[in-house]
Amino acid sequence: MNLARVLGPVVATEKHPSFVGLKLLVVQPVDELLANLGKSFLAVDHTSGAGQGDLVLVLTEGGGSRQVLGDKAAPIRAVIVGVVDQVTVG
Repeated sequence: MNLARVLGPVVATEKHPSFVGLKLLVVQPVDELLANLGKSFLAVDHTSGAGQGDLVLVLTEGGGSRQVLGDKAAPIRAVIVGVVDQVTVG
């Protein structure tokens, strides 16, 4: 799992059937000090209700992501599995 900051939503009128009814968000990975880390990517928000600016936990293993969604055939690599309230280091 990775920490990431939600940059904003993605709106797509045409998409794979597996994405219908799911919220797509652009997320930016961050380190434990909340500094940007690597490139942003798309993640599905199934149940957390995350929005722009939220710090989230992202599962980035395709097989695990599909298990969370209950769809073995979905072409989904990343799923937001929680909203982080606080990070304490040290």
